Amino acid sequence: MQALCKDGSMTVSEWIELAVQLDIDGLEWYAGFLEMADESNWKRFRQQVESHGKVIPMMCCSPDFTHPDPAFRANEIAKQKRWIDMTYALGGSYCRVLSGQRRPELTIEEGVKLAAESIEACLPYAREHGITLIIENHYKDDFWEYPEFAQKMDVFCQLVDRIHDPNFGVNYDPSNTFLAGEEPLELLDRVVNRVVTMHASDRYLLSGTIEDLRREEGGAVGYAKRLSHGEIGKGLNDYDAIFTKLKTVGFDGWISIEDGVDGMAQLERSVAFLRRKMAEYWPAVPV
Repeated sequence: MQALCKDGSMTVSEWIELAVQLDIDGLEWYAGFLEMADESNWKRFRQQVESHGKVIPMMCCSPDFTHPDPAFRANEIAKQKRWIDMTYALGGSYCRVLSGQRRPELTIEEGVKLAAESIEACLPYAREHGITLIIENHYKDDFWEYPEFAQKMDVFCQLVDRIHDPNFGVNYDPSNTFLAGEEPLELLDRVVNRVVTMHASDRYLLSGTIEDLRREEGGAVGYAKRLSHGEIGKGLNDYDAIFTKLKTVGFDGWISIEDGVDGMAQLERSVAFLRRKMAEYWPAVPV
């Protein structure tokens, strides 16, 4: 993230060439790549990815819709619409939204209202472009000070239940539920009929407990230092239970891999694990 989004020490083209060596079907994009600021690069990157037989199905971006200032929120809505443009130009179908930061002065009722109204303001534009907005049960954007407003299950479900639109759904991330001190399978039970995409990941704590993490998560930019992504299939998540639930409702969407912190070899093992599980639970899907 730092190399692609902050210091520019890795180019997007270099990242593409690394990614396409993996046994994957597509690349999830991040709106904050430095080079995406230049719209002339959008077509070039799409062509580069497609030249390898891959696609760009999903856009990962982080709107902050819970700010109390209407002008700030209006700017975030404008940014989200540009990210919809970006997703469309890259050939994608899914563009992430979030609620926003969990600012200390914000009540749950206020936050849900602000986030829902902002997402609803973006939906007509998404529909015009054939894009589905996907809300993730998120922990914290890499460059945010406060955690996700809708991090807690009850708040997340309240927000999801507030919005009913064919171009809106859930991007389920089981690992983030652990970070809220909650149970991933319980959340999946509550939103399984709204899930259209998934982030496959595993998490573990380098030290301390979830309670230690929660005490230090606010007031510092990015993720707490004691938190780490792990190799998929070796962390706390029960992927057999998760995939069983998803299969029962006919889920057949994209599963995006969140791993690679410790290098490409680890990422290759995570890909192999997910390929095996996909073949087991969705045997008719070509892999």
